[in-house]
Amino acid sequence: RHATEYTQYMTCNMQSSSRKASVITKKNSTATPHVICMVGLPARGKTYISKKLARYLNWIGVTTRVFNVGEYRRQAGNYRDHDFFRQDNSEAMAVRSSAAISALNDTIEWLKVEGEVAIFDATNTTLERRKMVYDNVVIKNGFKCIYLESICDNQHLIETNILNMKIRSPDYKNNNMDIEEAVEDFRKRIKHYTNVYETIEEEKEGHTTFMKVVNAGEKLIINRHGGYLQSRIAYWLMNIHLVPRTIYLTRHGESLNNLAGRIGGDSDLSSRGEQFVTALADLINKENIPGIRVWTSWLKRSIQTASGIEAPQERWKALNELDSGDCEGMTYDEISLKYPAEFAARDLNKLTYRYPGGESYEDLVARLEPVIMELERQGNVVVIGHQAVLRCILAYFMEKPLSEVPYIKVPLHTLIKITPVAYGCEVEYIPLPVEAVDTHRARPTSPTHRRLRVSSETARELSDTTAASLSLGVGDRVIKTVGGPQFSLNYKR
Repeated sequence: RHATEYTQYMTCNMQSSSRKASVITKKNSTATPHVICMVGLPARGKTYISKKLARYLNWIGVTTRVFNVGEYRRQAGNYRDHDFFRQDNSEAMAVRSSAAISALNDTIEWLKVEGEVAIFDATNTTLERRKMVYDNVVIKNGFKCIYLESICDNQHLIETNILNMKIRSPDYKNNNMDIEEAVEDFRKRIKHYTNVYETIEEEKEGHTTFMKVVNAGEKLIINRHGGYLQSRIAYWLMNIHLVPRTIYLTRHGESLNNLAGRIGGDSDLSSRGEQFVTALADLINKENIPGIRVWTSWLKRSIQTASGIEAPQERWKALNELDSGDCEGMTYDEISLKYPAEFAARDLNKLTYRYPGGESYEDLVARLEPVIMELERQGNVVVIGHQAVLRCILAYFMEKPLSEVPYIKVPLHTLIKITPVAYGCEVEYIPLPVEAVDTHRARPTSPTHRRLRVSSETARELSDTTAASLSLGVGDRVIKTVGGPQFSLNYKR
């Protein structure tokens, strides 16, 4: 009886789903495409937030792109001076409006075709402009719209933003203004916007979803929050700051397993690895880095590498190396002989492949999200990790696509210095004078499954066991697994 009731229940739900199937046409990991509409005066960090938020969302597997209206506006001609932004300059206003409409149209078209989240990066300082965005995004196209307003009354932050970012703007690179003239011109531009600025108020726009970031993370105000994606955005916004800092990444010293060509495990350092411990400690200690902290994994080779550094240390289990499951402690030759199909599958798609009883790179990205959030909050940090772990962290700061993560080079006995700057990061590789083995495996130039006589079907299925195991039934297809699998519902009437 219970089985019959369950069958009837499922049949009813499947029929209900079939009536809705026509609206589920996008292949993405969010149920409805989102537009994040930036709001705020110039020099309030909108573009900085836009680029960093896009970096984070792409890293967790949400296809995101920034549409900067200023770039569209510059295509109409070179910038001359602040008069271009006067509200009574009708000719310039027409150019600015046209640029905004073109950028918004491209935003919507991109979301229809491939995107999941589009960040509409502009001042959007008036109620009229925001209503135009809302009407096009929500009323006309049925997408979700989140206003993200950046408010700053900290004069030091504003001045720093003007000096460090705005004078490097293409607007001032393409004319003959010196730094002082550019700064003064930009201040006048801000004044033009201030004259018409209407901050988001609940009384007038309370029906919309909006977030307000005050002084680059000091306070976060949220109205009508809802959904997983919006919670991830709020989580990220709560962890950003603009304090100058440096992040140092390095792998542990060469281990005994590295020498033997064995993956994973928890072996001690080799003699050369111990030499690296001394060299690393000498370098870090001599730098006298203010407030420096050291993070290691729970594995011996990581903890041993940190032993000489004179700084507070934290142990993070999340920083442990990618779990190789049944293949822990084996060489690649041993894996190819004992598990040829598994070996071929990993070479076919190293990002999604999960070791039997172990992890995939996608799993590792999810595991490292709390580490990334804490790195965004912290000051100066030295992270002593492992090859796969540091690949994922580097991909975040270098804005690498997920498909490239498993092949980023992270050599042993090399310190990687990451310095966040305006709109990005500077990355410097500093090799230390201690020899070590090369553990990097390049992307195969020819299909491994053919060499090992494994069928392409078997290799493909094993290369993404998540997609294979989470299929709902006949006719259903997993279309993405980063951040949670999504299903394309193809029920027939």
